[in-house]
Amino acid sequence: MAKKPTVDEARLILELYDLRREPELRKARQWWLTTFWPKDADEFMKVAMDFGSQENNWLRQAGSYWGIATSFVLNGVVSEKLFFEPAFCGELYFMFAKVRPFLKELREKAKIPICFYCRKRPSWDRSWGARNSQKWNHAWR
Repeated sequence: MAKKPTVDEARLILELYDLRREPELRKARQWWLTTFWPKDADEFMKVAMDFGSQENNWLRQAGSYWGIATSFVLNGVVSEKLFFEPAFCGELYFMFAKVRPFLKELREKAKIPICFYCRKRPSWDRSWGARNSQKWNHAWR
């Protein structure tokens, strides 16, 4: 059985949530959610390699935010149960779902075998996964 989330973990989730309100990160998240719809790895890489462009900045800023946040789960700093609640990270599922169809090719082209790795790895063999896999497996396959 997973340990019960602590008050400190809940505070960290709230701090992470609060960081999302920073104006430039908010713009980056908005761009990812409403404007950026890459059809394939090449389209993604075009933005990823356009250093200095606003879109490249937003790609990296929102991606880094979620990468850092999920590293807290992977390293046991914050509870999976709290982190993977859709109210907190539904946006993460949405971002991952956009790249999932071409993730293997994206990893190859970027020469980063773990690209989007931390967004792909909630522990499906644990109780969270068992309870929620039906609800979210379309985004993680």
